[in-house]
Amino acid sequence: MNKAETIRKKTAGSRAGASDTTHIVLTFENNRLASELFGQFDQNLALIEQKLGVDARARGNQVSIQGEASAINQARRALDYLYERLQDGEEVQTSDVEGAIRMSVAADDQLTLPTMEKKGKMAFAQVATRKKTIVARTPNQDAYIRAMDRAELLFGIGPAGTGKTYLAVAHAAQLLERGLIEKIILSRPAVEAGERLGYLPGDMKEKVDPYLRPLYDALYDMIPGEKVERAITAGVIEIAPLAFMRGRTLSNAAVILDEAQNTTSMQMKMFLTRLGENARMIVTGDPSQIDLPRGVKSGLVEALHILKGVEGVVTVRFRDTDVVRHPLVARIVAAYDAENTMIADSGKPDRG
Repeated sequence: MNKAETIRKKTAGSRAGASDTTHIVLTFENNRLASELFGQFDQNLALIEQKLGVDARARGNQVSIQGEASAINQARRALDYLYERLQDGEEVQTSDVEGAIRMSVAADDQLTLPTMEKKGKMAFAQVATRKKTIVARTPNQDAYIRAMDRAELLFGIGPAGTGKTYLAVAHAAQLLERGLIEKIILSRPAVEAGERLGYLPGDMKEKVDPYLRPLYDALYDMIPGEKVERAITAGVIEIAPLAFMRGRTLSNAAVILDEAQNTTSMQMKMFLTRLGENARMIVTGDPSQIDLPRGVKSGLVEALHILKGVEGVVTVRFRDTDVVRHPLVARIVAAYDAENTMIADSGKPDRG
């Protein structure tokens, strides 16, 4: 074992309704890794204290944690997981600590969560490419990664910053590296879904590149730059606006459609029917960010309704709590959602 535990239980007062608190001491064998685990000035422990409502104090390679039993177990699982990451030679950053806390809490909320293995240890779903390994940081990311392994058609729906596109591109890169597919195709509806590119300067590549840049960025994070360039030149990786998909059958490929909320009904049907043999298709989008002209139905919203319950189609829905960017982004998303809900409610007829 990586650590020994000393556990003492005590009652917090004798008054009625008082809850029991638990005090545990975790000992980590490697002093250097323990220091990295706790963070500079114990900042990782401070984050655990803040999120879980426990008291955590480090001394050498030990940490003493006190609080309610459930929170103690959540803190222990998170620290255990993070220490194993350090033992495997991986770094632990603030975002990793936040992810470990989220997943540990979710493991209590839903005991059948696939992140839980025997002996109470957490095993997060991950995508491994030659350049980097991306580990799930929220329960919905975990479900999304696992769904990509089994679904032929997957919808990833939710706000910006939840990792929908990034994880999809990572999965495609993983499949390509393992020889399970022959090609990666990344697509977006360009310019407010109307694909009106003629007025822009330059050739076609120069016209569409600005709208496809997020896909390029994710790709370069997974695959060394020179290999990306060679693969694009050879046609092994194709990044193109949605209009370029018309009339094709996409086989032996991982096909990703990003910003799908800005497709029309006809565009979405056209894209989905391109699916060929040994192909995986991932569609990502945020129905709350539709830029289509007024009165034009979103192909994504329609597809989610029409394909609900169809065998082979899986939908994973992300929420503002899944945002893994700066913590303020999650609060911004939540504030906008609350405002939109209030506006929608104010438009309902009074039934009183």
